[in-house]
Amino acid sequence: MANASGFFTHPSIPNLRSRIHVPIRVSGSGFCVSNRFSKRVLCSSVSSIDKHASSSPSEYQRPRLVPSGCKLIGCGSAVPSLLISNDDLAKIVDTNDEWIATRTGIRNRRVVSGKDTLVGLAVEAATKALEMAEVVPEDIDLVLMCTSTPDDLFGAAPQIQKALGCTKNPLAYDITAACSGFVLGLVSAACHIRGGGFKNVLVIGADSLSRFVDWTDRGTCILFGDAAGAVVVQACDIEDDGLFSFDVHSDGDGRRHLNASVKESQHDGESSSNGSVFGDFPPKQSSYSCIQMNGKEVFRFAVKCVPQSIESALQKAGLPASAIDWLLLHQANQRIIDSVATRLHFPPERVISNLANYGNTSAASIPLALDEAVRSGKVKPGHTIATSGFGAGLTWGSAIVRWR
Repeated sequence: MANASGFFTHPSIPNLRSRIHVPIRVSGSGFCVSNRFSKRVLCSSVSSIDKHASSSPSEYQRPRLVPSGCKLIGCGSAVPSLLISNDDLAKIVDTNDEWIATRTGIRNRRVVSGKDTLVGLAVEAATKALEMAEVVPEDIDLVLMCTSTPDDLFGAAPQIQKALGCTKNPLAYDITAACSGFVLGLVSAACHIRGGGFKNVLVIGADSLSRFVDWTDRGTCILFGDAAGAVVVQACDIEDDGLFSFDVHSDGDGRRHLNASVKESQHDGESSSNGSVFGDFPPKQSSYSCIQMNGKEVFRFAVKCVPQSIESALQKAGLPASAIDWLLLHQANQRIIDSVATRLHFPPERVISNLANYGNTSAASIPLALDEAVRSGKVKPGHTIATSGFGAGLTWGSAIVRWR
């Protein structure tokens, strides 16, 4: 059944999907699983009960269960218009283009400005994904907004749902998992489709970390940019399933290496109406600090945990690394991308990277890179992709997916 171990564990799944016809039962988790392959998830939608069935409990007929898969059918992306180059940064901090590019691989990044909003970027990316998928907003069953920097404290997904014109009021909620957010969004979408009968799920990765960067700290301000990316995940027949496996983890002990904590205002507490002050009440107003990061520790974490996670996902999918057409990692640092690819023996020509143009866009980085690769013709229908997100939390997760 579905858990951190992934959806599919049978080693011959890719070749046997179309030939497996086995009884299905409902597990305690709500997922539907094969009686003969108990570790493989075959989550299902429920068909209508025979309208002539008796309402008597003793004669009640069980709903018929139809195994369901899911696949990615559309993608889109959006970036702010303001481009900040390394040379631009050299005007405000002690750095230069060569120093930044050599250590990170980044040349440019986009930053929200003027009337730009994260919701606006997300809506633009989502609209492009829906157009590619040929799905109208009215047919969306769920909107997942993967972000750590929403325009509203209480989340951005419902605003996106409204802006898109989803007239049936589908569920919309945020997922906060920083740079791992998009991968966790894919996993969540698949679970809703397999276990909840959803048909079309919109998964958006969007962040505006520039609002939480100390632009006087050359160790962090050179890294981050803003963007949004989106995919449409759609229910399909089980033999067409395009999400083969996943592997997800977190380690709260690593928070000390990467965080943006709440900080209290420096102003004194407000007084009550009678002039007295009650210790720490009322609470001081608070805000988030700028991003604090230990780059060396984050690098060590990524180059150790990400290859292990991808290898685990491949094993659960029953696929060798040679079956993967593309390696698509969170675009954090080119050195990390190169180190992970080397450890997994992926040649550079099979690694997707657009880091030089956008920097680290957090939850947006994977769908942004995917969209560019698809629209340029690099990623084609039927290609299998190993993707992995990693970052604050610490969290990390990998998925093996097929494009369309």
